[in-house]
Amino acid sequence: MMKRAAVEEAVGSGGGILRLAPCWVPRSFMIPGRRLKLHPDDLYAFGGHRGGINERWFSSTTKASNGPDTLPDEGLSYVKTASGESFLLKDAVEVAGDALLGEEVMSREGGWSLLCKFFDNMGPIPHHMHQTDEFAKRVGHKGKPEAYYFPPQYNQIQNNFPHTYMGLEPGTTKAEIRACLERWNQGDNGILKYARAYRLVPGEGWQINPGILHAPGSLVTYEPQVNSDVFAMFQSEVEGRIVDWSLLTKDVPPEHNKDLDYLVSMLDWEANVNPEFAMSNKTFPKAVRSEDEMKDAGYREVWVTYGTPYYSAKELTVLPQQKVTIKDAAAYGVIVTQGHGAIGKTTISTPSMIRFGEMTEDEVFVTASAAGQGVVIENRSTTDPLVLLKHFGPGNPDAASLVKH
Repeated sequence: MMKRAAVEEAVGSGGGILRLAPCWVPRSFMIPGRRLKLHPDDLYAFGGHRGGINERWFSSTTKASNGPDTLPDEGLSYVKTASGESFLLKDAVEVAGDALLGEEVMSREGGWSLLCKFFDNMGPIPHHMHQTDEFAKRVGHKGKPEAYYFPPQYNQIQNNFPHTYMGLEPGTTKAEIRACLERWNQGDNGILKYARAYRLVPGEGWQINPGILHAPGSLVTYEPQVNSDVFAMFQSEVEGRIVDWSLLTKDVPPEHNKDLDYLVSMLDWEANVNPEFAMSNKTFPKAVRSEDEMKDAGYREVWVTYGTPYYSAKELTVLPQQKVTIKDAAAYGVIVTQGHGAIGKTTISTPSMIRFGEMTEDEVFVTASAAGQGVVIENRSTTDPLVLLKHFGPGNPDAASLVKH
């Protein structure tokens, strides 16, 4: 059993920063995009029957919901200490959450209420939605809003379909979507006939609330979201691959598995047919403070995910041979997308190739105390910027002014 003293020792020795091991997740219904730096020989490390690895989860305390063959620790991040020991971040939060997240967050949230990932696909995902709290609670889960940001460092190649279908064309009726579900076993059920596609642009993003249909395209996507793995696929065939009915009803009460009216009712209809969908949901980077002020200090930091109380994220760029101290009002996870240097006294670097099961230096977790005191981040390169993505859980005070009401 995890002991609080072990967590406190790891936090103390790391100066409030914990190093995390890569957490890989396969998906049986997708083809990997091969841009997550995982060695090509390891793409099917879980076995061919599980599908290829197309996701990497960050600072995760959420177990993957991947069917009966899901491993006990699948989707869960491990902390690796300087002494070579390891333990689950989930266990650490359970026994010493106040030391990691702060007393106020533990009292309010009861844990690290965030799941963040990269997903990387060769082509599009089936048109699907994530349930609201109302529907997710009926199967013992939380609803899931999520956000997208497309990091340029991972999107030099955009693969087969750099577009995403989102929502439904204005004027679409519930009867038309119900008819698509009736055609499920006829191959392509035709739901994309009622959807609108948007070109995906590296360096930009989207906010997708629960109940909204979406079919993410083939850009590598950084995705902060509520720590839930609920979903319902509404498209019966994608790129010639049949989507099983069970992926539509995975998070539906058994008595409603064939209830087409219930399935359609899970959709947030007004949000789906919103004629100004892009205006309502698209996001662009917002500078954290004055551009001139940041440039003079040797860095640039922008919000890349914002507008919701459930999570937020920043992209921090430290210029070559610069050292900066950055304060944040909440704990956060980090994935390094470019360069090398140090965060506190922990070395960080971006790998060019990763073997399954091996450690990297590109992911850490920063405790609330360390974040509040200010973290020293140093770029040790003479030429390359050091770029970090920073993901925060719900209620980040720094992001409160950006929340849409």
